[in-house]
Amino acid sequence: SETETDTDSVEAADKMTQSTETKVETPVEKHETPAVSISGEEKELLARLVEAEAKGEPYEGKVAVATIVLNRVESPQFPNTVTEVINEVVGHAYAFTPVQNGAINNVASAKSIQAVEEALKREDTLNDCIFFYNPEIATDEWIRSRQIVETIGNHVFAK
Repeated sequence: SETETDTDSVEAADKMTQSTETKVETPVEKHETPAVSISGEEKELLARLVEAEAKGEPYEGKVAVATIVLNRVESPQFPNTVTEVINEVVGHAYAFTPVQNGAINNVASAKSIQAVEEALKREDTLNDCIFFYNPEIATDEWIRSRQIVETIGNHVFAK
């Protein structure tokens, strides 16, 4: 009968809609680099590092600094947690100047906190860069030997 056919068509259309919706969500579930989950304390620490390292930099630069730390956590060349990466000692100094000079103890701005949240989505890993520096003030010649991937604001991001 016509009513059964109409019902079947509606059910078929519903199933098509449902499968279309599922297909839209699938890429998120199969994302190559899963979103990172870190503790509230580590988010705050990372936001304070971003604030100290990227104060005065554009928002995109703040996200990039947070991304470098997360890339290091995922790299076998560095420690496995945000806290350990931020507090890593290289030679006779901390890897990040704000840890060395105490600037990491300053409160993070709302923009730095937001930048950390965005970096945690892992939508852009900056081609897996694990270094950044300001070429105007960097004194370490070794860092200048790294392959530059992108420049954002005053920072160069490198592999």
